[in-house]
Amino acid sequence: MTKNTFILLITGFTVFMSCKENEKTVETSVSGKPNIIYILADDLGYGDVSIYNQNSKIQTPNIDNLAINGVMYTDAHTSSAVCTPTRYSILTGRYNWRTRLKEGVVSGYSKSLIKQNRTTVADLVKENGYNTAFIGKWHLGWDWEITQSDSLGLDIDNLKARPQVDFSKPIKNGPNAHGFDYSYGFCGSLDMPPYVWVENNIPTSIPTKLTKGKTKQGTWRKGLTADNFEHAQALPEITKRTVSYINENANQDKPFFVYMPLPAPHTPILPTKEFQGKSNLDNPYADFVIMVDWVVGEVTKTLDANGITENTLIVFTSDNGCSPTANFKQLKSKGHNPSYEYRGYKSDIFEGGHRVPYIMTWKNNIKPTKTNQLVCTTDFFATVADVLNIDIDDNVAEDSFSHLIETDALKRESIIHHSVHGEFAYREGDYKVNFCVGSGGWSFPNIHTKKAIYDTLPKVQLYNIKNDVAETNNLQAVHPEIVTAFKADLLKIINEGRSTKGTIQANDGASAWAQLEKIKDIKL
Repeated sequence: MTKNTFILLITGFTVFMSCKENEKTVETSVSGKPNIIYILADDLGYGDVSIYNQNSKIQTPNIDNLAINGVMYTDAHTSSAVCTPTRYSILTGRYNWRTRLKEGVVSGYSKSLIKQNRTTVADLVKENGYNTAFIGKWHLGWDWEITQSDSLGLDIDNLKARPQVDFSKPIKNGPNAHGFDYSYGFCGSLDMPPYVWVENNIPTSIPTKLTKGKTKQGTWRKGLTADNFEHAQALPEITKRTVSYINENANQDKPFFVYMPLPAPHTPILPTKEFQGKSNLDNPYADFVIMVDWVVGEVTKTLDANGITENTLIVFTSDNGCSPTANFKQLKSKGHNPSYEYRGYKSDIFEGGHRVPYIMTWKNNIKPTKTNQLVCTTDFFATVADVLNIDIDDNVAEDSFSHLIETDALKRESIIHHSVHGEFAYREGDYKVNFCVGSGGWSFPNIHTKKAIYDTLPKVQLYNIKNDVAETNNLQAVHPEIVTAFKADLLKIINEGRSTKGTIQANDGASAWAQLEKIKDIKL
């Protein structure tokens, strides 16, 4: 390090910073720009990673090792409690509900949720000298060559829609159109047709057969399936492709960015033979979590083998909380809770829906730390920009706060949560207001609860998350002033099109929608 280099502790981790004409850069080996790998698990619960849960009955040594050697965030949240919206926020640094998708997820036939003029983090790093790759589950929509609409007239965003597609034609507005030099993956979720691998816009095989999952945990929706697409081999295939990409790009002139969204441990829950029964919990979900940990180990071993571990920033997290398909009742009977001590699960406005394990590691560049700094998945974009010392435009990454900060003025102080049904919550400090009845998702109480019960429930909930992690003591009648203040803050952030400082931006789609109107109508 030069005489102008100092050590700066910022939001939980220490990086080596060098001063040059009031600019900050992170000292690294090789080119000065680290390789970046973002591993996104699918439906992995906070309590499924053993270092996050002292009572975990599932052991995840490879993920734990990332936390031991990096920053382990204990108050990290996805921007949504379900899949598609979170993926949007990771790549764009923008809250998902600012798009046309106000609730739910897109289907395997949906058009791209990311607009063509929207800058992604892949665009950002590509413009700054990186090779970029997407390998895995996209689930953000892309434009198939649709030749005929669904026979029942269903919109292509409907999960039951089955339009006719010319699979001999390239797709449009996919990963390659959004900053990725190389792409290999499938469009929807692993349980949503069509089941077709697409490489650099080209379907690798034309699907001619129909398949359907046969068990509750191993289920996938009936749909067209290519001959070279085997559901049980999807995770190994993604791992093999990622390892190959790292081997090919290690120690090249240009650094690389790999976005690796896994299809596991989401349904279909299909651990391969060598992992079946490995958890000793009599539950394939637990075995599948162990397989996800194996994937992380394969990636880190490859970095070690190529001698680039110290020049690679790794982020590991999940896209939302654990799905109820994991069978919470059975797992709890074995002493394991995927949501740890938090209420709810995937889909919910409760903490179990969106509080996730979140780890950043960069060997010998980040000081190993455990921190309760508030983090959202939108924050990856600004963090990367900060690491690379890149200024971002005012209409880019409007909800992204860097983990690398120098003043409290730039620190994330609040966060907006969003459920599968599009319900909102607002959190600042120790308090969180859920602007909905019940879970806002699938756990009890929900919109399917008996009307006689549901109608008696409070329309708004206030919890002290620090003292009441299980969200059992509603304080809205005790502190109505907090609810009033949070409502105003939430509406301001929604209406201004951003939560960071800058000029007001426009949200996509309607300026008003049902869930937003419900918040406005709340009277205390």
